[in-house]
Amino acid sequence: MKSATPKVLHEMCGRSLLGHAIHAARGLNPEHVSVVVRHQRDRVAAHALEVDDGLIIADQDEIKGTGRAVWCGLEALPADLEGPIVVMAGDTPLLNTETLAGLVDNLGENAVTVLTTNVPDATGYGRILRDEAGAICGVVEHADASDAQREIREINTSTYAFDAAFLRENLGKLGAANAQGEMYLTDIVELASASGAGVGDLVLEDSWLVEGCNDLAQLATLRGEMNRRIVHDWMVSGVSVIDPATTYIDVDVEIEPDCKILPGTALHGHTRLASGAIVGPGELTDTTVEEGAVASHVVATGAHVPAGSTLPPYSIATR
Repeated sequence: MKSATPKVLHEMCGRSLLGHAIHAARGLNPEHVSVVVRHQRDRVAAHALEVDDGLIIADQDEIKGTGRAVWCGLEALPADLEGPIVVMAGDTPLLNTETLAGLVDNLGENAVTVLTTNVPDATGYGRILRDEAGAICGVVEHADASDAQREIREINTSTYAFDAAFLRENLGKLGAANAQGEMYLTDIVELASASGAGVGDLVLEDSWLVEGCNDLAQLATLRGEMNRRIVHDWMVSGVSVIDPATTYIDVDVEIEPDCKILPGTALHGHTRLASGAIVGPGELTDTTVEEGAVASHVVATGAHVPAGSTLPPYSIATR
């Protein structure tokens, strides 16, 4: 990211990337949520616990790779844990609980279910390998792929549901004999296929849901897509947004039907607009605008705008 801020702590639409991942995971109502940390460990762990103080923090050691990360995460969980274990990355902020639930549903009697999608340009991604029957039989990382395998457009999204017993039994079998010299979690998929334990899949049509980012330009693209979806959802719920392209709404904002949002408006934090409120242009953070109130050309933080009132244009409103 070329930034002093760890990647997963960069923010978009009112949450950090890690915060979005934690929110999606918590939606499954799991018994445990483990966050594996390594790079800038203290900052990331502190932020994770600030988001959710019920998390388990697991430290990855100096052995690299996704397989090792999951091994460390599993070691932090109860040894007698049974049932499905969902593994996901911390930098796919559009990935939602509904998709994770579908992944778990598709696990069934399989040892693992893999979340995949098809993209026009698969450069850099692990490719999904399927057998003659169409079942997933492996994942090959881009660096290890042949020219023919690099033509495959179905990619691994680094999101899985595992049977806990199978995962625990086979993580110890992983090696690092690959181009990256890392312990690949994807090798578990090949083990499941070869042993007949079963590999399921969930193929996403909407590849945006699993899009990650490796620089600030990609982060801005993801932020724009998430904001577009947020604004669209509010419009179809009865909110009038005059210019969606210049309207920015965080995920925790609440808006009642029949509100009007004028061009050039940003709504942040836990801002709430009651029915009939008119806001914008301006920036409102953690602000409540009551029924029928007007806040135009206003910057407000932690403010309360009473019902039926109109703030003077170019006001700065605080608590």
